Amino acid sequence: MTVRVGLVGTSWWADAMYLPALKDHPHGKVVAVCGRSRPNAERLAAQWGIPSVFTDYAEMFASGSIDAAIISTTNDTHFPLAMSAIGAGLHILCEKPLALNAAQARQMADAAQARGIKHMVPFTYSFTPTTRYLKSLIDQGYIGQPLHLNLRYYAGYGRSGEYLWRFDQRIAGSGALGDIGSHFLYLARLFFGEVAGLYAHLGTFTRRPPLDPAGQPYTQTEDTAIVTLAFQNGAEGVVHASTQAYEDSKFGQQHHYELHGSAGTLYYTCDWNTVQQIKGARVGEGLPRELTIPDEFWMGARRDNVVDGYHDVFRKQDYMTRQWVTAIAEDRPVRPDFSDGLAVQRLIDAGLLSHHHRRWVDLSEIKD
Repeated sequence: MTVRVGLVGTSWWADAMYLPALKDHPHGKVVAVCGRSRPNAERLAAQWGIPSVFTDYAEMFASGSIDAAIISTTNDTHFPLAMSAIGAGLHILCEKPLALNAAQARQMADAAQARGIKHMVPFTYSFTPTTRYLKSLIDQGYIGQPLHLNLRYYAGYGRSGEYLWRFDQRIAGSGALGDIGSHFLYLARLFFGEVAGLYAHLGTFTRRPPLDPAGQPYTQTEDTAIVTLAFQNGAEGVVHASTQAYEDSKFGQQHHYELHGSAGTLYYTCDWNTVQQIKGARVGEGLPRELTIPDEFWMGARRDNVVDGYHDVFRKQDYMTRQWVTAIAEDRPVRPDFSDGLAVQRLIDAGLLSHHHRRWVDLSEIKD
């Protein structure tokens, strides 16, 4: 079976992530691309040998020429595009955050489930060899009963003062919290389970132009977020997402995880250059020592350079985009799905509510 994929969005991310991933997939082929700018869409189509170009997503969805759609567009478009694709019976991969709010995400998740399609939200870092190894260690009881975690995502793309749609509330919904914080909110749930409640502080350090490129006023979103979590199992955690950190790495960011439990501790550091190191110690073992990540988690991916290995995982192995297409072709379940996207969206909504009212928010308060 060949899964015919239509791509909505012509950004650098579509060019760097989705198109390379499906270039040589045995069951999937990108046969159409849709963009608001026909020249941009035609350029991408010519570069990647895509036969059909559209500027109207509804026309592409109704064309009968595709079986599945990748939605790689601004956050405000996720809901209408996904609902249109679901209505056309298409399988969907939709970028994170899934929607502008939990109510939209709920409609998307329920509609996708009712239609019986394969749906995915690509929380990228959950697929890396290091994260998968950490998850396996936790599941095997390496740290025992989870006590607390600290996940830090440091990036610097918000340090410059120009207009960016990712900091425009109308388009993005939230800033650092949804854009990069959503990745680590997903990981927090992956590692320690469901969240009962949270407190969030959102900061703005860089002032941007008061008008967008069209000359319209807009509300600027946060460029940093610190979220304190209480998990249903009694554990605690902190997710810190910053777009204001000076990080002169190839990918312009660094990741740090700290995971503590009754039986031990795990640390992870990734500088997005050459370091992707896991250290651990169980009770009685002394200081944490480096843990060798087994070959089964690398599956041939390069290890010396983080970005090269990242490319190998997503362009050659059956993870994320490739995994989603395989699930369609072989009728398998696939995760993270829209229900996971909804769960993260509820945490984002709770974070926004917490910051606005300067108080603790129980997740039961978030009605979707």
